[in-house]
Amino acid sequence: MPALDLPATETAIVEATNAFRAKHDLSMLRPNAQLAAAARAYAKSLAERGNLTHTANGTTPSSRAQAAGYSYCLIAENLALIYDSRGFTPRSYAKRAQDGWEGSPGHRENLMRPGLTETGVGVAGSTPNDPRYVAVQLLGRPAALKLSFALKNASERDVSYSFGGKQHVVHPRETIRTTTCSPEPLAITTDAPAGTVARYEPKSGQTYILKTRAGAASAWTSAPGRGATSAGHCAAAAARAISSRKRLRASGIGASRGLSTRASMK
Repeated sequence: MPALDLPATETAIVEATNAFRAKHDLSMLRPNAQLAAAARAYAKSLAERGNLTHTANGTTPSSRAQAAGYSYCLIAENLALIYDSRGFTPRSYAKRAQDGWEGSPGHRENLMRPGLTETGVGVAGSTPNDPRYVAVQLLGRPAALKLSFALKNASERDVSYSFGGKQHVVHPRETIRTTTCSPEPLAITTDAPAGTVARYEPKSGQTYILKTRAGAASAWTSAPGRGATSAGHCAAAAARAISSRKRLRASGIGASRGLSTRASMK
């Protein structure tokens, strides 16, 4: 049987992942050469081992990305080992890998991380005549896209807000600065009217100024070189929940019509 076209398969996996993210209103992932180099080297190593692990030779997804020159803010990794005695086309292999990842909660969580912006995929076979191939998918957000913003309470009362799934309070005359790799929604509780929640997707360098207006606390925003804007006159930004970072594993074995086929995901 002909050997699998590895570059075409890698491209097909990127396309399948982006199609999946598009269905869920998530941004497309750009191919990154450093992530791809790390993924290909690790796929070759795993193919030689014959099993899947995220920590071969004491390495981790983040350490392998760094070794390839990728300065990261977020890193996630999906692995697949798929065998079929009939062999594969690039698209058939990509579909098997993508379907397996989508069907596993941990892998699906990685595919759906809103903060991700780039990807690199590597596919490798064990031997020329063995239709068993390993796929390594690295998903990343570069350090340059780290998000930093501030909340400044210029009012005379405590103001509560939520970010990253946690509730916080900023006290009168206090400024809180936050740096994060996950662009999660920011929700500020104001009193204009009472109990109003202003929602934002924070931008790096932005400051949220909490002021008292007509006896009630209101949220205002300002950015370098721009004037302040009242939260009461801004449309609420769409909020996207970001899952916790737990990693789950899944594997499956099946056979049909007397042909040997196996798939493992990690």
